Amino acid sequence: MKVVIFAGGVGTRLWPLSRKNTPKQFGKIIGDKSTLQLAYERVAPIVDPKDIYVSTGSRYINVIKDQLPNIPNENFIFEPEMRDVGAAVGLIAAILNKVAPDEPFIILWSDQVVKEEEVFRNVLKHVADMLNEEKSKIVFIAHTSRFASQNLGWIERGNKVKSLNGFDMYEFKSWHYRPEPTLAEEFHKSENHYWNPGYFGTTAKFLFSLFEKYAPEMHAKLKELGDAYGTNRFEKKLEELYPSLEKISFDNLILEKIDPSDGYVIGSDFGWSDVGAWESLKEALTDSEEENLTKGRVMLNDSRDVLVYNYTDQMVVGIDLEKFLVINTGDVLLVCPKDSVPKIKKFVEKLSGTENEDLI
Repeated sequence: MKVVIFAGGVGTRLWPLSRKNTPKQFGKIIGDKSTLQLAYERVAPIVDPKDIYVSTGSRYINVIKDQLPNIPNENFIFEPEMRDVGAAVGLIAAILNKVAPDEPFIILWSDQVVKEEEVFRNVLKHVADMLNEEKSKIVFIAHTSRFASQNLGWIERGNKVKSLNGFDMYEFKSWHYRPEPTLAEEFHKSENHYWNPGYFGTTAKFLFSLFEKYAPEMHAKLKELGDAYGTNRFEKKLEELYPSLEKISFDNLILEKIDPSDGYVIGSDFGWSDVGAWESLKEALTDSEEENLTKGRVMLNDSRDVLVYNYTDQMVVGIDLEKFLVINTGDVLLVCPKDSVPKIKKFVEKLSGTENEDLI
């Protein structure tokens, strides 16, 4: 089994900690380690470093090698230009199609939290076992919902296909992205719907065949890159061809077009949370909504449901706060109600082209 960890993206909803040059997946938002390091440590007990690949942008070469010193240099795939997840997944598929076309591989993301790590590892091993039996499948790793989220994707399962090592495998039926409140409530109450963390397993040969079927123009260029991987031509080819690939999400490019019979769903509860925004980080790391979450030099008095992250030596004091976020990075102090988190991304976008563009 091989594992690919995607560590691209900027994550503006975690601004001002997450920025273009220092995205969230490299910042210390959970203890003294980045979510990228935690993602690596989560799979290290069952996957050799030589079988772990990391996909990210070329601007992050130094930080990523510093944070993951055990991974071989050839396993870092540095995109010369960000072209969205469709191209990024395609590049990995092309490379692994040359290296290990029939071996199961799992795609994971670097900016998420998993509390039940042993359960998670068992799920990954089970997915690999399934793919060794049926190589022309995509196995979607779904998560039992904790609440009726309107901000996450949902995945619907069909009938049970088989059981193996205590895990049930189901037919894949459909996707639902960011449903309306009433629909999200229905999904949460239904045993056939799960949150969709975006994790899945497949084989490179099968995944690359889907690119040939649904994105033939991109596939042709990706094949050139895959053929060049491992030779002295690869870097030049990457610089030449990758920026010309269509900028499109992997969902729109491939997943929305696949036949449901091509996919399986395995659902479990391994304590997953998307920490792409401050309020979701708080939900992931606290046991109740009332609880406060702090980092650094912080003192709170008569306050509830507050997140304060202080990355400076200055003491931050909060009195009578409720449902607030306070983020102090030294050059930026962000203070806003929790409900205003969606406005953070829009605010950051407005900084482009202004005298404060360096804060993006």
